[in-house]
Amino acid sequence: MTQLETLDDNQPETSRRRFLRRSLLLGAGAAVGLPRLADAEPLTQRYPDSLVEVLDDSFAQYRLFNASVERLATGMRWAEGPVWVGDGRYLLVSDIPENRIMRWDEISGTFDVYRAPANHSNGLARDRQGRLIVCEGSTTNDQGRRVTRTEHDGSVTVLADNFEGKRFNSPNDLAVKRDGSIWFSDPPFQTANFYEGHKITPEMPDAVYRIDGERGTVTRVIEGISGPNGLCFSPDEKVLYVVEGRAKPNRLVWAYEVKDDGTLGDRRKHIEADDHGALDGIKCDEDGNLWCGWGTGDAKVAKPDGLDGVKVFDPQGKAIGHIRLPERCANLCFGGRQGNRLFMASSHSLYALYVNTRGATFV
Repeated sequence: MTQLETLDDNQPETSRRRFLRRSLLLGAGAAVGLPRLADAEPLTQRYPDSLVEVLDDSFAQYRLFNASVERLATGMRWAEGPVWVGDGRYLLVSDIPENRIMRWDEISGTFDVYRAPANHSNGLARDRQGRLIVCEGSTTNDQGRRVTRTEHDGSVTVLADNFEGKRFNSPNDLAVKRDGSIWFSDPPFQTANFYEGHKITPEMPDAVYRIDGERGTVTRVIEGISGPNGLCFSPDEKVLYVVEGRAKPNRLVWAYEVKDDGTLGDRRKHIEADDHGALDGIKCDEDGNLWCGWGTGDAKVAKPDGLDGVKVFDPQGKAIGHIRLPERCANLCFGGRQGNRLFMASSHSLYALYVNTRGATFV
């Protein structure tokens, strides 16, 4: 009980007046910051944060001495596909098993449902006009498994739900090029159970597709790849990076030459995830470094404490940094007002870290 409440209780007031005064006090307390679900919670209190590990001296320039890894929100079942909405100062993130998109607000710190049901959405992005693009992994056999665009009035437009008459498997992640084209991966990940979607028999091979920004036509740009997952462009958009999530013996990142006509040229192996590392979603920064969702594979000998988090590779594919998290990071994005805040969707929680670089799409 506050001092003000004690003084009021000593006055000959009616119960009604006392109730009103206490209600006002409680309201004022909420306004000045009673605990909220999504308050930023630093994982460590000491600077520099030991969770931001420099593997090579070249990474030191990207680590801010007095920036901590913070947990912004928790309570999800499998967090994926974050996207920053700068004009609204909020972040959207998919919670696939719960069939919803969650919204974290930078101004209020609140964390709540943005859309439900969400057709078991996975990867999220924004197009050149600021509209939300969604990889819908599954709903039923005759819905979902598509890429959609949310218009400014809230209506939803289906951009692609089939290729040559056959339905997609489970669109996973996507990247929007400056020419307006949308590139997305289509593995079978959400077709094998009723946890992240609906159990179906896939109709098509694993592949990566491109939706033309002007005509809306769909072309298959990569095939013969096992479990395509995260993808992103280099800062100059001359290289497309694609994760092969079911490559054996280790997951890989391939680098493809991007041609002016929207086709792809030769590819080269850019990164191999040794020691049972699990590459997932990826993003490029303005200097061409790849920031990769990282964790453990299914190998019994893998040690999650040493792997979970985000691993950073330079433009030559050398590991230079590791942001360690208590959960496996599935995907990430850059955001914040300057594009220098790294948001990490990690299993049950959303984490963030200010870094000394910006995402390539902010350049």
